[in-house]
Amino acid sequence: MSISVRAEHVSKTLGTTKALTQINTLFEAGLVHGVVGPNGAGKTTLLRLLKGLLHPTQGTVAFTLQGQPCTLKQAHRQTGYFPQEPSLYPDLSVWEHLEFFRDLYDVDPQQFKNRAEQLLSATGMSPFTDRPAGKLSGGMYKKLGLMCVLLNRPSLLLLDEPTIGVDPVSRQELWDIVYSVAGEQMTVILSTSYMDEAERCAKVHILQEGHLLACGQPQTVMDDLHVTNFADIFLKHE
Repeated sequence: MSISVRAEHVSKTLGTTKALTQINTLFEAGLVHGVVGPNGAGKTTLLRLLKGLLHPTQGTVAFTLQGQPCTLKQAHRQTGYFPQEPSLYPDLSVWEHLEFFRDLYDVDPQQFKNRAEQLLSATGMSPFTDRPAGKLSGGMYKKLGLMCVLLNRPSLLLLDEPTIGVDPVSRQELWDIVYSVAGEQMTVILSTSYMDEAERCAKVHILQEGHLLACGQPQTVMDDLHVTNFADIFLKHE
């Protein structure tokens, strides 16, 4: 099943801060989308709105499942979300985390065995199944988080800055994992403050100070804004 998401006139106020202002954009089904911007741009707020952890102060977030409108509840059954903040249990091992999410998602035992083996192989984590999450490196921790949210094959995958705080090799590996699991049926929305990662996405949504500056294919966005790289976009709009 494929999910698309449309934000229409979405604004969000947190306390006295306008985190998002009049966001209008479409996340098409089956693509890897990048929500790109510096710290404080509103990326995390937008992902939390898409997950339903926050509700818009103004505007709407609408979901389409297999080309038909669906409810927030229906979409969330098919959504995997990996937050930026540490969310795993430090005392549980890699394998115990997979078993925990197996029970949480009610995954069939045979499907779980096959899926877990695939994910462990894809992430290179097979030798570390007994290691507690609290003793994993930053990159390995992020890989474990990805495995947990991918266990039930979500149709919509929300990743809040999954590559932040990890070394360049782990960043590349995490992107390889995203593209190895994303297919025509999975919509991936990934936030990042690394400008070089924008060009890895099929479509980018550029945020600054809660405003949407541009969206579209990376090269098209750069051509339209007359820049040669994404860092220049933010330098022009400071």
